[in-house]
Amino acid sequence: MMTGKILYQVVPWFCTGLFLLSGWNLNAQNVPELYRKANQPAMNHWVDSIFDSMTVDEKIGQLFMVVTDPKPSSRKRMLKQIREQQIGGILFSKGDLKAYARSINLYQKSSRIPLFISFDGEWGLSMRIDDTPRFPRNMMLGAIADNEWLVRYGEEMGRECRELGVHINFAPVLDVNSNPDNPVIGMRSFGENPQLVAEKGSAYALGLEKMQVLSVGKHFPGHGDTSEDSHNTLPEIRQSRARLDSVELYPFVQYIRNGYAGMMTGHLFVPALDSLSKRATSLSPAVVTRLLTGELGFEGLKFTDALVMKGAVTGNNSVCVESLLAGNDILLSPKQPVIEFAAVKQAVETGLIPMTVIEEKCRKILRYKYICGLNRYKPIVLRGLSDRIHSDYSERLVQKLNEEAVTLLKNEPDALPLQSSERKIAVVSLGDESFDAFRKTMDRGGSFDFFQWKGTEEEYPAELFEKLGEYEVILWAIHSNKIPDYPEIHSLSNGKEVHFCFFIAPYQLCNYAAAIHAAQSVTLAYENTEYAQTAAAKIILGQLPSKGKLPVTIAGLFDYGTGMER
Repeated sequence: MMTGKILYQVVPWFCTGLFLLSGWNLNAQNVPELYRKANQPAMNHWVDSIFDSMTVDEKIGQLFMVVTDPKPSSRKRMLKQIREQQIGGILFSKGDLKAYARSINLYQKSSRIPLFISFDGEWGLSMRIDDTPRFPRNMMLGAIADNEWLVRYGEEMGRECRELGVHINFAPVLDVNSNPDNPVIGMRSFGENPQLVAEKGSAYALGLEKMQVLSVGKHFPGHGDTSEDSHNTLPEIRQSRARLDSVELYPFVQYIRNGYAGMMTGHLFVPALDSLSKRATSLSPAVVTRLLTGELGFEGLKFTDALVMKGAVTGNNSVCVESLLAGNDILLSPKQPVIEFAAVKQAVETGLIPMTVIEEKCRKILRYKYICGLNRYKPIVLRGLSDRIHSDYSERLVQKLNEEAVTLLKNEPDALPLQSSERKIAVVSLGDESFDAFRKTMDRGGSFDFFQWKGTEEEYPAELFEKLGEYEVILWAIHSNKIPDYPEIHSLSNGKEVHFCFFIAPYQLCNYAAAIHAAQSVTLAYENTEYAQTAAAKIILGQLPSKGKLPVTIAGLFDYGTGMER
């Protein structure tokens, strides 16, 4: 396991699958480090004390993780499922911080066996809880050169999870976003390079697990090379096994070798791994048991992706029964938990699923509950919870991550920093009303004239474009990808000094290709948050160095790894 400095196996991502496989020692079992470090006698004693008193229903129930919202209106249904199906865990959907905490305390109090509380926090608690710190999404984090910042982020995310009574974070995303048209991964990926994704994902996981929060790599065996969304259909990935080994599987293998605890199996159709027509990888023994457990040696907890998704459809069969037969341990978000519970119980009674399999998985889940501290469960302290989540350190870390990520893609000829002079300089924000942080930071750094246009299709900013004709220097700040591609953005670039700062996803820069080619500088801030706006403005003004490196290719404009240090 990595301690201190982060260590990685450095293998060029373009190597062939055969070469990579030869260095993986795939027959070795990889026991997660959190499990290895646990007090084994104490853990087994606690597990035995719970397991020996459990009914068959309780043992089956431990395998179910149900999704709910934290609203009071949902409590009656959830309390019934805790009482009757003896579910083992809960994943909450969107809500506010206090509702989360109160619901978690209530459900834990109502369950005889402590519940696993999981969270889908790829970019922090704010992914599901509005009144929490807003960390950058993964693609922005993928631009950070120093992986130690990803570890610190994981540690802070783990701390916040523990404050909220969360034991499992469904992160990191280990999908290599090799398809720019991917509709569901995109900014959720750290980038297009397998080694970069492996490094960033492992660094994030290291931070989480330092805080005793289980990380869960997803979506095995890799959801990056598809133009379809598994929420709506079953995406197909028709790549050779050699290609899968060298690209899609590479980050997962490194994650397993580094000893992390959880894995989420995705709903994908990958003929090179399982040729059975239209069977999702999450429901495939060939993928979950033979590849993930057998060939790659993963011994941690195996979670399905949400079984309510259309990519997990099995016809008339029980999706939970199929998931368990494939080799998964925890059944996440079945569409009809009561019906699926009955189907699993019937499968046990008929011998389709041996009771020994259920008991083995139940014991495994209980062991990880011990590892996460549920043997000494304490309710969430509600007083001061928001202040503990919104710490001064958390805010400083969010700002620092943004500063490390903002990427200077072009600066010809040393056009930045942009400083006040006798020239008339216009700073134009297009696409969003939320541009105050950018304007205020620029305003404190020099003498500029500021303009803003929301960028609606119903109105045309003719007066704005006419005024801009008077300026010698224009800084275009693009805050949204929903604004029209006004011809004037291109035509006003002729004969003027023009700079661009983009607060949008990298791929969307293609819409401004002609203007970018003519511009003197291009800064990419990835997201339209106040932290990104502040960081970008300081870099444009020369108040901060630029360090970010582009984690994907922007076709026809910038190659992977582009990033000027200044």
